[in-house]
Amino acid sequence: MNTEQNIEVITRLVLEAMESSKADKPLMKVPVGISARHIHLTQEDVERLFGKGYQLTKKNELMGGQFASNEQCTIVGLKLRAIENVRILGPVRSKSQVEISATDARTLGIKAPTRQSGDIAGSAPIALVGPKGAIYLQEGCIVAARHIHMPPTEAKTVGLKDGDMVCVRMGDERGALLEQVKIRVDESFTLEMHIDTDEANACQVKQGDLALIV
Repeated sequence: MNTEQNIEVITRLVLEAMESSKADKPLMKVPVGISARHIHLTQEDVERLFGKGYQLTKKNELMGGQFASNEQCTIVGLKLRAIENVRILGPVRSKSQVEISATDARTLGIKAPTRQSGDIAGSAPIALVGPKGAIYLQEGCIVAARHIHMPPTEAKTVGLKDGDMVCVRMGDERGALLEQVKIRVDESFTLEMHIDTDEANACQVKQGDLALIV
């Protein structure tokens, strides 16, 4: 290898190292929100489960105009495997949807795909049982994909936009680098990363811990 080739190799290695360092540089600290299994319902399905004319009642406010309701029901998978007392979130939606963890999916005996909330086409079937009735969803059960809620001002600060994918480092002794974390930007959002209970347990993080976008 001649001198010119040596210089070329060294230059390439230096540039690669610089890019790697840049990629690992923390961009922003984000509070962690741990999302447990929950349900979104249409008004029609609310009434089928709780009775004609029934309205969800508010337990506490969530971001983006959503709220945790006082109402809960049982979700039932294949071979009649069930999980009781699953919280319903409001307000009502145009399509009913159940969000669970991968561990829940195994418990229920179903193959729920990992999707962003609202993307339920071709997802797993599931049954719901309430105090006044039951419904069967041909599709609608997913494992919620991890994501970060972000207001436009915060997104602009770090050069991110709605739909971007980032890597996030979280946890200490059992920490991990989570890839394919989707950025979701809206005026109604506050800054928070949403992961499910499986991911939280694996990384040994709790509600309110800080994660790093890198």
